[in-house]
Amino acid sequence: MLVHIVILLIALVILVWSADKFVVGASSIARNMGVSPMIIGLTIVAMGSSAPEMMVAAAASLQGNPNTAIGNAIGSNITNIALVLGITVLIKPLIVSSSTIKQELPLILLFTALAYWILADNQFTFLEGALLMLGFFAFIASLLYRAIKQKKQNAIIDDPMILEAEQEVPEPVNNLKAIFWLVSGIILLVGSAHYLVESAVFIAQAYGISDLVIGLTVIAVGTSLPELAASVASIIKKEDDLALGNIIGSNIFNILAVLPFAGLLAPGVIDPNAGSRDAPIMIAITLLLFLLCFSRKRGFFRITRLKGLLLLFCYVGYQVLLFNQSTIA
Repeated sequence: MLVHIVILLIALVILVWSADKFVVGASSIARNMGVSPMIIGLTIVAMGSSAPEMMVAAAASLQGNPNTAIGNAIGSNITNIALVLGITVLIKPLIVSSSTIKQELPLILLFTALAYWILADNQFTFLEGALLMLGFFAFIASLLYRAIKQKKQNAIIDDPMILEAEQEVPEPVNNLKAIFWLVSGIILLVGSAHYLVESAVFIAQAYGISDLVIGLTVIAVGTSLPELAASVASIIKKEDDLALGNIIGSNIFNILAVLPFAGLLAPGVIDPNAGSRDAPIMIAITLLLFLLCFSRKRGFFRITRLKGLLLLFCYVGYQVLLFNQSTIA
């Protein structure tokens, strides 16, 4: 048991580290080919933060554990809002003015409702997975279109989140080093995700915990660490828009690019708790974020420390619920 716990922790560290190196390699190759930093920031860098969740979802589904993949996607969304944002706001309240975030907040609520609708019948089909993945590509295309259109219409982009996403693009390295980091990043992502899922499933079975719950808890928290680091770093640099943007973008990607792997690679019957308990809680937490963000002060979106405490309280309450139900089961 101890060996599997150690493997799980090591795999988590390698998973997060390799995702960062993958971004360095991919973004450097793109920069060296003349791709705009803005486009790189809104695509490669944005998707890089969700690479751990995507790799874990793919590995879990391929290994016959789609409920772990579903739990990872739902649990990461709940963790990002209730835990990551809660901790971030306790460090420093957020004042957000980004027009992109204002447009994406209703979108994340819509996508979350779509995820619930798909999971509510306790079936996850290949067609439903494909629908979500198509939605992911459509979302990326619309985001790029909006950003490029704004850049063409205005000499200077006035959206703080787009500007800050562009600034997050790492400094490019030469092509040889970029290819090395890209290839090694992919290999380590795949390998670490495999061992992470394998160890997590072994631990879950040893303690009588379902695959869904292990995805909702340990794996979800582990794969959300990049969002926590990115959000805290953003508020330290006084980039409030990016701090919240990291979370919103990650949650949209979790629904449209992480959750689909379960349907695409292992379609069929799923744990009924995903649709009856966890997806509704994800909707409730997302709706709470929507309401908290839209309490205005002088035309800005403000999230105070008191609201951060409320989010953390919701996260603790959800973990207690999972623990109690798992113990009873």
